[in-house]
Formats: sequence, structure tokens, C-alpha cells
Amino acid sequence: MSFFANYLNIALIAIALVSGVLLAWPTITRRGHGLSAADATQLINRRNAVVLDVRTAEQYGQGHLPQARNYPFEELTAKASQISKNKGTPLLLVCQNGQRARKAEQVLTDAGYAEVYSLQGGLEAWQTAGMPVVK
Repeated sequence: MSFFANYLNIALIAIALVSGVLLAWPTITRRGHGLSAADATQLINRRNAVVLDVRTAEQYGQGHLPQARNYPFEELTAKASQISKNKGTPLLLVCQNGQRARKAEQVLTDAGYAEVYSLQGGLEAWQTAGMPVVK
């Protein structure tokens, strides 16, 4: 009990707890299932994820991920049932910078898909990482 009677020890314990919470905060508050380019590649290769590009058809035509299907965000709600027969299949959503894909995540989750991920930073991050783009 003398350990807890020393105020210095209590202060050190408090500092350690606060530091632990601050280190874990980004993980705790992270919304959605954003993946880096490397993690997205693993999801595609190991789990046969379906890649959906939620940009416009014009943007899609300028360059997209290999094997990506184009489902513009504006049409996603209407076409959600056509994406995959198995709603347990992982879906990877891609847009230009990641914002539209995060919105699309919610649409597809509400449609019943179990595993929906978005590419953090979108196509821009994919290209920055040196990953292939198909035109």
C-alpha cells in the first residue's frame, strides 16, 4: 500500500493511462473501414474483393483500378442489389480522393453487404503508391 501513498507513483500511473488513451484515440474514433493501397491489394488478391469505382463514367474512363466496375455514386442506391450475389463478399470502394467512397460505404452497408471498405485517399493515393491504373 505504500506504493499508492507516494504521489509521484500516482502521477506516473495517471500519465501512463492518459498516454495510452491518446495513442489509442485514432483507432477508437476511426469511422468506416478505410484501407491503405497495400491493404487494399491484399484484400483484392487474398479475398477476391469486388472493386467498385463510384466516380462518374467520365472519370472512370480516364483511369481506374484493374478489374474495377463502375457504379457511379448517384446510381449506387438503385443498383446496390446488382453488385454481388453473395453479400458476404468483400467490397472495395474507390473514388478520386476517398470522400465519395466513404459515403458509399454507408449506402452499401445499409443494403446488407457485410464487408465494405473504402480506399483511403482514393485513386490519388493508389497512384501515389505506384500501383497500376487501367485506362
